[in-house]
Amino acid sequence: MNGLSATDLLSLLGHFMLLSLLAVGGAITTASDMHRYVVVEHGWISDAQFTSSIAIAQAAPGPNVLFVAVIGWNVAGAAGALATLVGTMLPSTLLVLAVSRWAAQRREHPGVRAFTTGMAPLTLGLLLATGWVLAEPFVRVPGQRVGALALIAVTIVAMMRFRLSPMWLVALGAVVGAAGGI
Repeated sequence: MNGLSATDLLSLLGHFMLLSLLAVGGAITTASDMHRYVVVEHGWISDAQFTSSIAIAQAAPGPNVLFVAVIGWNVAGAAGALATLVGTMLPSTLLVLAVSRWAAQRREHPGVRAFTTGMAPLTLGLLLATGWVLAEPFVRVPGQRVGALALIAVTIVAMMRFRLSPMWLVALGAVVGAAGGI
């Protein structure tokens, strides 16, 4: 869908700028709201395109944040990729620069320590919401439900019990998917 108006592109940029400031734990934590905005609310891309955008970008070498550019590309070509990538990178980068300088000078202050400790549950919740958005299309299909839930359970247990690199779990998911298991 490359025919977005300038107003739609500015809206896309603005929404991703807002999400940038909410992306505690990385841009992937806001994927559930990206999905809501580009798939559910505007219908610019489908569920499958959204999920594929994340999968393709995560499988490619480079920073994980590149998935936002792939989503933008699928929404509106090069202009969409630029809008989503700049929208995601600019606000959070400027904020992190300012806050990290401030916090480095006050790192032992009880308020700073409490804030950083308190962000862990928020990050976990955002990651769980993103995981559900990515898994839901597979969980909804009766023939894929058991395999998808089993893969989710194995991933959760492996991450909690063993110190495995997440890349091994991504590889496991790729092997199971390629084998037609899900």
